[in-house]
Amino acid sequence: MGRVFSETDNRIFNKLAPEAGGSTDSGAGHSFPFILRPISHRFAESGEDFRERLSRLDAEEIEYLADLVLSNQEEITSLDEEDMESFLDLVEEKISFDKRQEITHHLGIVG
Repeated sequence: MGRVFSETDNRIFNKLAPEAGGSTDSGAGHSFPFILRPISHRFAESGEDFRERLSRLDAEEIEYLADLVLSNQEEITSLDEEDMESFLDLVEEKISFDKRQEITHHLGIVG
């Protein structure tokens, strides 16, 4: 069972996937457990589309997602490699290189 999305989670999800019409239901009778995975795997048509969607978020929203990753409430290692890199690039651009490093160290990502 996935986590219950907060108001902030819903706002970010809807900003990233407005075509979902406010629904965070997977279609299989349960809610999505994460924000970024369904954006990457279901809604974004390409790596470029995923990055464009993420670029809609402001620094505060990117930091919120980064903090969810660091608290193991958001999962990025199952994203397409290009999508994971796009997320990490935006963390670096909108927050800091240190925050990016904190995430990669936390997840054991080398590179």
